[in-house]
Amino acid sequence: MSVQPPDNAQWEQALTFIAVDRDKKAYSQLFSYFAPRLKAFGLKMFGNEQQAMEMVQDTMLNVWQKARLFDASRGCASTWIFTIARNVRFDMLRKKQSRKDELSADDLFFDGDYPEQEGTDSNEWDLWLLAEKVAPHFAKLPPAQRDVMEKVYLEEKSHQEVSEELAIPLGTVKSRIRLALDRLREAIDDPRS
Repeated sequence: MSVQPPDNAQWEQALTFIAVDRDKKAYSQLFSYFAPRLKAFGLKMFGNEQQAMEMVQDTMLNVWQKARLFDASRGCASTWIFTIARNVRFDMLRKKQSRKDELSADDLFFDGDYPEQEGTDSNEWDLWLLAEKVAPHFAKLPPAQRDVMEKVYLEEKSHQEVSEELAIPLGTVKSRIRLALDRLREAIDDPRS
C-alpha cells in the first residue's frame, strides 16, 4: 500500500500535533512518508545502506524531539526535515573523520539535489544553505583565503581559472582552499558561532 503524499499544510499540521500533543499517529504518518525518501537520499549520499538507515533513524528522532522548533514561515515541512537530514549527515561525517583528516569541499558544499522540495528551486536552495550556514563564516577568513573560496564556491570558477585570475600558482589556490575549509569546519563545529 503506497502512502499518498498530503499537501504541505498537512505536514505542517502533523508537526504541530507532534510538538504539542506528542501525537504518535501524526509521527507515524510523517515517518511512513519521509523515511523511504530519506533512505534514498542517504543512499545517494553515502552509497551504504547501513549508513543511510542510521541517517534516517537519527533524522526522524530529531523530527520527533524538535518538532516544536519547526517554523512554517521559514520554509516548508519537507525542507525542514531534509535540512535536519543534511545536518545529521554532517554529524556522521564529522564522527568518521579525525581532526587530522582533511575535510573535503563536498562535505561542506552540497549539490542541492534534495528530493521532494515542494517547489523550491535547487539553485535557490543551494544559495540559501550557503548564505545561512557557511557564507557568514567567510568574513572570518583571511582575505587571501576568502577571495579564493568566493571565486571557487560562489562564482563557481575552476581552481585553474582562479590561479590565472589571481596570478598565483595552482598549488597555492589548493592550499588556501584546504586552510579555509579547516577554518570553516572549526567555525561550523563551534556552538558559539
